[in-house]
Order: sequence, then C-alpha cells, then structure tokens
Amino acid sequence: MEKPIVLTPPLTEQAVTQLHVGDRVVVTGTIYGARDAAHKRLFALIAKGQSIPFPIEGAVLYYVGPCPGRGGRPTSSAGPTTASRMDRYTPALIEHGVKGMIGKGRRSGSVIDAIREHKAAYFGAVGGAGALLATSIRRCEPIAFEELGPEALYLMEVEAFPAIVFNDVHGNDLYQMGVQKYKQG
Repeated sequence: MEKPIVLTPPLTEQAVTQLHVGDRVVVTGTIYGARDAAHKRLFALIAKGQSIPFPIEGAVLYYVGPCPGRGGRPTSSAGPTTASRMDRYTPALIEHGVKGMIGKGRRSGSVIDAIREHKAAYFGAVGGAGALLATSIRRCEPIAFEELGPEALYLMEVEAFPAIVFNDVHGNDLYQMGVQKYKQG
C-alpha cells in the first residue's frame, strides 16, 4: 500500500491540484473545526463584507464538534459530522480561500462545482471513529463564537490526521465512482 500524501495547511492550489479521489492523506498543522452554527455565522460575516476570525486563505475546515478532553488530552472525541449540512455556506467559503474540508457524506453539486472552479478538495474522515481521530489532535480551543459551545469555531493543531480525498479539483466524486463501480459488477 502506498504511503499517504502529507498535507500541511495552509494548502496551496498546487497541493490540491495534485490530489485525486481515493488518495489517502494525512494532515499535519492548523485546521479549523466548525459545524452548522459556526458556518452560518461565517457566511453572515462574508455577506456583510466583514473579516473572518481566522486566516481563510488555504484553510482546512473540519466539520466537527469536539468533545471536552479528559486526562490532559485536548479532546476525547472528534468525529466528523455530515458535510451536506454545510453545503449552502461552503461555496462562499471556498470562493474566499478555503482549500480543504473534512467531513463525512456526499456534497451537493454547487460544492463540487466550487471545488473544481476554485481549486479545493473535500476529504472524508471515518464516522464513528471520533475517539481514534482525537489521538491526532494536539491542541483544540475555541477562537470565535464561544457561546455556541461545541458548535463554536475551533483552532485545532493536528498531527498525521488521516483522511481520504472524496472530491477533487477535476470534478471527480468518490461516492459517485463507487456507485458506478458497484453497478458494473
């Protein structure tokens, strides 16, 4: 088995252009945890022309609501949430510089189009493996919208966080390819 591709945010257009659906990746560096409520607020800031509370250019967003840590760990569980809940906000975030998103589940056509047009990637993480994924998180702290609790915007430092490319800049969709392969027998 080939070694996973190492990605270090902020991601560049060159880095995401070289990715293809099915590629295994590990992310090391700063990512930002955000779920539905945080996405709604980020979208509102963009709509009002206000600044985003993190460096958006090349950013990777992880669709997660981390659980409080135990035993000195930054988080005890940090599994991905369903990405489609962020779909109405995602094209604007990609247009403003987000280059990567981590979640679970399929994306809408508008997100796939934005990924292709603005050179980004969507990565899948294993749902149900939150405790295991949390072992890759070295730091996890809210940086905005703290009143939202687990739905706040989090700064997360990760080391070798595992994921798979689900949607690439070439317009490919791993879910769609899987269905086609299944139908072919």
